[in-house]
Amino acid sequence: MYVGIDVGTSMVKAAAFDERGGTLAVESRPVALDIRGGRVEQDMDEVYGAVLDVLDALTASVREPVELVGLTGQGDGVWLVDDSGRPVRPAISWMDGRAHELVDRWQASGVFESVFRHTGSAMFPGCPGPVLAWLDRHEPKSLDAAATALYCKDMVFQRLTGVRATDVSDASMPFLDPRTRAYSAEVVEALGLAHRSNLLAPVSDPVATGVLSSGVSGASGVSGTRIANGPYDLPACALGAGVTAPGDGLLIVGTCLASLVATADLDLSGEPAGLYISTDRPGHWLRAMPAMVGTAALDWVLATTGVPHTEVDALLDATPPGAHGVRVLPYFAPSGERAPFVEPHLRAELSGISLESTSADLIRATCEGIGFAARHCLEAAGLTGSLAICGGGTRSPAWMRLFAEVLGRPLRIVEGEVGARGAVLAAAERYGVGLDAASWTAPTAVVEPDPARSGFYAQAYEEHLDRLATARARARVPRT
Repeated sequence: MYVGIDVGTSMVKAAAFDERGGTLAVESRPVALDIRGGRVEQDMDEVYGAVLDVLDALTASVREPVELVGLTGQGDGVWLVDDSGRPVRPAISWMDGRAHELVDRWQASGVFESVFRHTGSAMFPGCPGPVLAWLDRHEPKSLDAAATALYCKDMVFQRLTGVRATDVSDASMPFLDPRTRAYSAEVVEALGLAHRSNLLAPVSDPVATGVLSSGVSGASGVSGTRIANGPYDLPACALGAGVTAPGDGLLIVGTCLASLVATADLDLSGEPAGLYISTDRPGHWLRAMPAMVGTAALDWVLATTGVPHTEVDALLDATPPGAHGVRVLPYFAPSGERAPFVEPHLRAELSGISLESTSADLIRATCEGIGFAARHCLEAAGLTGSLAICGGGTRSPAWMRLFAEVLGRPLRIVEGEVGARGAVLAAAERYGVGLDAASWTAPTAVVEPDPARSGFYAQAYEEHLDRLATARARARVPRT
């Protein structure tokens, strides 16, 4: 039995797989987000406790020896811990917006673009560079008390094994030079963090390994089991979906709407946006455009209208493409947008609504808007090959058909715990355990687009880009 742990933003999961990649069992626990005034934080002890809970429950339900554990989790944010890996303050999430003024200042001064030219990372308020710089200015005692500024999975890994480390994928935003695969001293200096460089975790290349320490999980009896740390959730999903050939892409329809395209070309020119994620294979990257809000936007609309998730498919089928003129720009995140452009002050917009509009219109318009955002990201990332799609959104067949029509291409649906699956594949490669990657990453279905609807959406996408340009211009107007 192989176990993958995926420490998500709102849900922690552990999945057990057999040697051919078949899912034996899945356990999950929700974790809370503390959202107040643009600040988004998480309780590290709650997150770690959820990891222990799902690991215990999984190994208790499937009573097989655990061969190997792979770990992945949400990226970005700042998880400050002391020497023993315990929190010195709540974790600051990747969704946090408190550092937007720093990003604004760096965009105006040229620091933002300079960092991108060095590392291929377009900073946004919730990434470690701005968050650490904000803490250094406003909460220095927290940094003084910390031994390491970790990423989420690294915090869990240190608590499980005692090993202090990150990997090249997490370190890619924003400090890692993708050419040298080491931290860029120039970037650390440019962000005013040279005196805090000791907080950056050692980069393990390839991913760090360890064993689950005794007492980690009382019911499961897995102490001493081998575990590998990383990559984080986006590249782990790419591995789990079989997206490794240059030009092939992956769309993750989760809390974050993430678009990734495998590439062997490192092009740091053009508009600074997204990031290049380094992988365990030198000379191979993932061009990532992780938009801030995916299913979270639809969740908000459903909660606001009082519509349960179980009715989404029926409502998508109840109104035609174009949603009777209702339009949604789906930029709901408190920190604006980060891909395929960075606009910290951009906010969602709803238009074309009248007394004749229905909840079905609003829900279809939201799903269409998210689809247009995905197309924008995939085009910017350089998609030329096949496209896989995974995440919670795949549970809606009607939304998958809509995505295929908006994107104008077939979708390889990869269901299940794709991130956990990729974490196991990464761990197996690190330990030299031979697994059949083709059987582990086979799609569960292929969705073909309807040509007539794809033609309609091609025009609607151009109109979306026009509305977005107007909204971005408005977002840049100084507020009084």
